[in-house]
Amino acid sequence: MLSSGLLLGPLFFYLSALVVFSVWKQRKVRSSLPPGPIPLPFIGNYLQLNTEKMYDSLMKIGEKYGPVFTVHLGQRAVVVLTGYEAVKEALVDQAEEFSGRGEQATFDWLFKGFGVIFSNGERSRQLRRFSITTLRDFGLGRRSIEERIQEEAGFLIEACQETKGAPIDPTFILSCTVSNVICSIVFGDRYEYKDKQFLSLLRMMLGSFQFVCTATGQLYEMFSGVMKHLPGPQQQAFKELKGLEAFITEKVQQNQATLDPNSPRNFIDSFLIKMQEEKENPNTEFFIRNLIMTTLNLFVAGTETVSTTLRYGFLLLMKYPGVEAKIHEEIDRVIGRNRSPKFQDKAKMPYTEAVIHEIQRFANTIAMGVSRRVTRDTKFRGYLLSKGTEVYPILGSVLRDPNFFACPEAFNPQHFLDEKGQFKKNDAFVPFSIGKRYCFGEGLARMELFLFLTTILQNFHFQSPVPKEAIDISPQMVGFATIPRSYTISFLPRG
Repeated sequence: MLSSGLLLGPLFFYLSALVVFSVWKQRKVRSSLPPGPIPLPFIGNYLQLNTEKMYDSLMKIGEKYGPVFTVHLGQRAVVVLTGYEAVKEALVDQAEEFSGRGEQATFDWLFKGFGVIFSNGERSRQLRRFSITTLRDFGLGRRSIEERIQEEAGFLIEACQETKGAPIDPTFILSCTVSNVICSIVFGDRYEYKDKQFLSLLRMMLGSFQFVCTATGQLYEMFSGVMKHLPGPQQQAFKELKGLEAFITEKVQQNQATLDPNSPRNFIDSFLIKMQEEKENPNTEFFIRNLIMTTLNLFVAGTETVSTTLRYGFLLLMKYPGVEAKIHEEIDRVIGRNRSPKFQDKAKMPYTEAVIHEIQRFANTIAMGVSRRVTRDTKFRGYLLSKGTEVYPILGSVLRDPNFFACPEAFNPQHFLDEKGQFKKNDAFVPFSIGKRYCFGEGLARMELFLFLTTILQNFHFQSPVPKEAIDISPQMVGFATIPRSYTISFLPRG
């Protein structure tokens, strides 16, 4: 009994000290940050946040505190920006100050600040500059990549024809199609749609991407320090990320063994050559770890966002067959049935372009944006954000800003059409983010969305096994990203 009492005393003192320190730390942080709900020690604003509907929770808090507020994810203080004006003011008007990368706990478990997407400072600048230049060297933004997309669109048509009109889940057909384009640039290869290794990679990619949208994934954002040691779905996500890393590592080793410095075959070769050129530079950012992580960044980002957007788009077109019919009419009038769509056709197809933009807006694929971090002490709207403060620019709140979209919660291509039926731009269309850390794959994504959608609608019309009234277009999950509901679709040849 005596020994137990002796143990309880120091334990109680230790826990009390932790609580006091946590309260003191939170008060110190809160003193200069925008207002927000009062956090509790350790758990922060967990009680005010529904991890199953994190996006909705943040938007609800914004209704009370305004477009700039602070939430505590566990002990992480995050400044949240909602609406076009606040996001633009930060990411464009004060672009340099908000150009740091914040935390994404699940992905940071693997990347740890390496690679082009999750790095900061000089590492980020060098890897981003190199990646943009090298992707251009391999045809990004040029006719050569358009031809590669057209070729892959042909394989997509074949895969749809093989279904013979039977209802299928289109998830992996679309993932294979989109992923093969980035694979051809990064690895110099494409894969057959039934390739077991390729399908396994896509499943791992989809699994880890979906995990960050789940309630557990959002809980992990708050309590990763503890949860990374516990059993649970996060361990499966880690396993999938390690599987992807192992695949990239093997690809790098294969390229190292067969490298010709005078004839780079793909992105990996170009990075290896850059490593040789900088081997005497003690401060170089071109080393194996950054190569593996940058390649994995490109592989995942170049697959999931576009394939998820297309998957959501097909669902919306089944829900609104009148929209699909108008696209069919425009395709027949501008392109016809006897040649493949070209990217230059887009200029003559305002309705199709408006629909694609509206699909991206409504799909809201990266709803919460990728976390930022201020690079130095920064004044923003009367608040002092100290260097290192994390910021969530909520892209979904911009894409659904009622000041820019008449019916923000509805799917309506008229958002991007003027009174004459011509395409009109909208400043709040920011699915690729804005500012210094915008998605540099934007040009490739735009080309893929147009060519894949028009090619498949040139050849097929969509049919759902359920009446259009019964089709649910609300998302299955909205966390870090937005995931559409699972569904089946029939690709019926056009008469």
